[in-house]
Amino acid sequence: MTLLEVRDLNVSFQTADGVVRAVRGVSFDVEPGRTLGVVGESGSGKTVLTQTLLGLTPGSQVSGSAMFEGKNLLELSDDEMRQVRGAQISVIFQDPLTSLHPLYKIGWQIGEMIRAHDRSVSKKEASIRTVELLRRVGIPKPDTRVNDYPHQFSGGMRQRAMIAMALALEPKLIIADEPTTALDATVQAQILDLLIRLQQDSGTALIMITHDLGVIADIADDVMVMYAGRAAEKAPKRDVFYRPHHPYTKGLLESIPSSSASGERLKPVPGQPPSLINLPTGCKFHPRCSYVFGRCRADEPVLRPVDDGGAHESACWLPVASAGLSAEAERLREAVASGAGPESGEEAATDAEAAAAAQTANADAAVDEGLAKENDATADNQGSVA
Repeated sequence: MTLLEVRDLNVSFQTADGVVRAVRGVSFDVEPGRTLGVVGESGSGKTVLTQTLLGLTPGSQVSGSAMFEGKNLLELSDDEMRQVRGAQISVIFQDPLTSLHPLYKIGWQIGEMIRAHDRSVSKKEASIRTVELLRRVGIPKPDTRVNDYPHQFSGGMRQRAMIAMALALEPKLIIADEPTTALDATVQAQILDLLIRLQQDSGTALIMITHDLGVIADIADDVMVMYAGRAAEKAPKRDVFYRPHHPYTKGLLESIPSSSASGERLKPVPGQPPSLINLPTGCKFHPRCSYVFGRCRADEPVLRPVDDGGAHESACWLPVASAGLSAEAERLREAVASGAGPESGEEAATDAEAAAAAQTANADAAVDEGLAKENDATADNQGSVA
């Protein structure tokens, strides 16, 4: 059963320089107890996408739908949205030091959030619950540290306090906006282990926003790769790491140290993300793509299935047979890119798909033939025994 269903979400901002199209036609689903990883470079629209769901992008022009348990989040009034924030959907922001008020104690801030949603809870009960939450997220001596100010906590402990606040009312969905970016590797691993354990205990759905595909490998079930405000590729985690189709996804993988995609040397994605005010024509990634051909410059691709089940989708004109990190997939991508123009590129893609389909059919026929021979041999043996 789908908990959150976002369809054709568009978010834009009017500025003096023009309209910033921060999110362009993004759709995705989040199921209870599962984690959706959202990755991409800075400026790809990840944070705007999720903050819009909670009405945290004032002044924006929004269209589309975001159905959460039968309610469209984009149509809720301010009072209705206050009932959703914190209680049903919580956010762990990137920088806890700026998210926590510097003049109030940690315990007071968590307790105030609890009482804001449930006035029947007394201050004493809120204090007891706050201590238990801090203990749950692994803060030592929580009955003492509950009276400390944010500046008295380390970066990792502040992040744990933010997680405790997010879990205070047992929400059904947690949005974690790059919660480990400013932390060292050891603390990052502890925070990820904590999120996984808490999710397993409560069955909470999680949207993890990050630049780090290593974090995605640890925690995500499904992945959405964003570029220039749109979804470039959506797939289960294993397909993203072993069968990437979009060149941008492949470029992100090649930027991971010691990854199977990069080999011995890192291969950074050339160039910079485009301006969301003046987007290039066609595929928005084509100025940085190593496999660009004529159609990429003229037409913007939409998400299309890469596998039979439809769980793996990619917005790229390359043939679906080019998905993966094998030498054969690389040769196919290079063959398509070497076309003289849009027509030859399309023909190469079509021919490649036809060849891949024929190869699959031949392989299936060979398997069927082998099974038939095996069955015949088994029948002959049974007849000899008889």
